[in-house]
Amino acid sequence: MATEAVVLAAGAGSRFGGGKLLTSYGRGVLLDGALAAAFAAPVRRVSVVTGADGSQIAEAALAHDPSVQIVDAHGWEEGMAASLRAGIASLPDDTEACFIFLGDMPRVPHAILKPLCEAVLQGAPAAAPVFAGRRGHPAVLSRTLFPQVLALRGDVGARAILDALGERLALVESPDDGVLFDVDARRDLA
Repeated sequence: MATEAVVLAAGAGSRFGGGKLLTSYGRGVLLDGALAAAFAAPVRRVSVVTGADGSQIAEAALAHDPSVQIVDAHGWEEGMAASLRAGIASLPDDTEACFIFLGDMPRVPHAILKPLCEAVLQGAPAAAPVFAGRRGHPAVLSRTLFPQVLALRGDVGARAILDALGERLALVESPDDGVLFDVDARRDLA
């Protein structure tokens, strides 16, 4: 199955005070955690969607791995929908599934990635991790959902699309809370 990964990294991080994904975290910057997970996934290619701080985000992504594809989200100010549309629209025509990673989630456990992909390979329209009864990220979407993603508008992600799947959404138990941990404010880094 031709599977891709898209890392959403276009937001301005306004609640953080700007420059969130380029903030020091671990041995690099915050974005590195999401990139490490994306490159650990069973995918043929990783794309990073940029917007705010576009050239700096692209530079950081390429420093992490020169094979990363950079996708510019025109109109990123609209919100997450613009980033999702740009990422999905950039996929090769033969893409059958796509991981959606969030750039501000640096602790996604790599052990969850293959089971998420396998759930979609086995026929689920999408898969998402859960921890302690809460759904997290990344999600894996089958190509059957791409038209719905391309129709999204505003500051919304794919949550409504996943919610509408009901029991058809494959939920995969995560070994830890990294599927829930995101950085919204500087205090989240403490």
